[in-house]
Amino acid sequence: MTVETNRVPTLDKLGAKVPSDLDAKKVGAAWFQAFATSVQGGDVDATLGLFVEDAFWRDILSLTWDFRTFDGASKIRQFLTDRLPATHPNAFKLGEFVRLQQPAPDLAWIIGMFEFETDVGLATGVFRLVPTASGEWKAHTLFTNLEDLKGFPEKSGALRSRRSHPGNEWLAERLRDVAFANTDPAVIIIGAGHSGLEVAARLKYLDVPALAIERNARIGDGWRNRYDSLCMHWPVWFDHMPYIPFPPTWPVYTPGLKMADWLEFYASALELNVWLSSTVLNAAPTPSGKWDVLVRRADGSERVFHVNHVVFAVGVGDAVPHVPVIPGTELYQGSTYHSTHYKNHKPFIGKKVIVVGTGNSAHDVASDLARHDIDVTMFQRGSTYVMNLDKQWKFLGGPLYSEGAPPTYVADRLYHSMPHPLQENGMAQRSTKAIAAADKELLDKLNAVGFRTHLGVKDAGILLQLKVRSGGHYFDIGGSQLIIDGKIKIKNDSQIAAYTATGLAFDNGSTLDADAIVFATGGAELKESTRAVLGDVTDSLKPLWKLDEEGELRGVWRDLGIPGLYYMFGSLQMARFHSKHVALQIKAAEEGIMGPRYSLESK
Repeated sequence: MTVETNRVPTLDKLGAKVPSDLDAKKVGAAWFQAFATSVQGGDVDATLGLFVEDAFWRDILSLTWDFRTFDGASKIRQFLTDRLPATHPNAFKLGEFVRLQQPAPDLAWIIGMFEFETDVGLATGVFRLVPTASGEWKAHTLFTNLEDLKGFPEKSGALRSRRSHPGNEWLAERLRDVAFANTDPAVIIIGAGHSGLEVAARLKYLDVPALAIERNARIGDGWRNRYDSLCMHWPVWFDHMPYIPFPPTWPVYTPGLKMADWLEFYASALELNVWLSSTVLNAAPTPSGKWDVLVRRADGSERVFHVNHVVFAVGVGDAVPHVPVIPGTELYQGSTYHSTHYKNHKPFIGKKVIVVGTGNSAHDVASDLARHDIDVTMFQRGSTYVMNLDKQWKFLGGPLYSEGAPPTYVADRLYHSMPHPLQENGMAQRSTKAIAAADKELLDKLNAVGFRTHLGVKDAGILLQLKVRSGGHYFDIGGSQLIIDGKIKIKNDSQIAAYTATGLAFDNGSTLDADAIVFATGGAELKESTRAVLGDVTDSLKPLWKLDEEGELRGVWRDLGIPGLYYMFGSLQMARFHSKHVALQIKAAEEGIMGPRYSLESK
């Protein structure tokens, strides 16, 4: 697919070059001083004069109470005109991190990090300055991010508890805290997987009482109950959790069962309030602005909580497995499963199996079957994005998330400072091309045996694949070689037409017999995972996932259209960074300091 617009600020496009005697720190400091003076003085024209015409300004909460990306001088002008008088940015301070970066021979920018304040918040920023034909360096991207609320710091580090607490008294207090016998929490969190636990931790150390409701008997069962061979695909440096990072002895790729135990330890160590074997039956907004939340516990007892906020943390969609509707279900005499219910190969010994799908879960299931000499065919509905993440991590997150990389909090700010429209329109294609070249032998061998591959949406690799499709990719950990060797067979010459008594029939008249069919077809639409709890209220929610016109993910971690309701989820890296944003919004509402949202819908 051809990229429609290339937004990469190459030296040729800028008509500029990098002087051999450049003092990046001096140039960065001079630009920053002018920027701080103009912004603090409310001088929109002077501020815009420090940016190139096609610049980006991305803000998370600090100046907008929303997730916004302003593309180009005219939109930045309107944003500054509206928001500088409302937020009064001040107390600008340039950090030590100011340096020249040259990501490619035709690219160069000075990157720097800074701090500032608003009327209610403490914030950070990241700028990238590019050279211009006149020799002046101007901002091409700016990122501002709310870090803390004034007067309401996280209770960590120097602010940690200093109580000398006898063990028996501590235990009694913990039991009282978890019970909420005579009080309501401010927040109910539905789900205690990594997303639920991370936002619970953020809220706890902002002094916001929260209770997570988990349907499983143990924290981590969401991992224990998946297939036995499950292992994290992202490396450990990308996956650290707030307050307690993984130890330096931790393996690069975390086994699923090990992750389950870690989550249980995490909740215990941070003293998070969780009710296990419990289910949220209903949550309804009230005329007073609160939420009535009905919870049923394992013993059948029920309780209605009256809370200010509800946070869904029920996963990417597997909470409601999606199985395609195929005619003739009643004819099929074999067994069907969704991959969420697959444990291991043992029930399939001696059987023929079809795995429908070619994403990570499909490959993991098919690989488990093939390694135990079970006849397995993977049905490929469309082409698949494939890469060896371990070997090619250097093209994705390696510079920020690897051994010896910057601290995680610095890496997260730098990672999220690159606006999506710039990534989507040029930057991601560059890394994807490099990855494909490095993986050429693997991809050629897959194509040679009929497995179809592509380079992702808009040839942008994994970036858009996750943000637009939430899947449809495979990070190769051995499954590709099983396909190449013929141990996993491929069927992709036609679409499924119907079930037969013994398997599946296809549009081209062919058939494929199987004793069992495993659908690795993902989950339902994210909004549908709320319907069992919210009922018709779900229809009033803003869209969830995929991108809005500014390139921001819709609905998650931000306003859902109903006050006090949030959807918290994503990879561990996403959850680590954005759990704080959810918690800050809730804390600001609790303290009465949250201003109106400067949202895309309101403009």
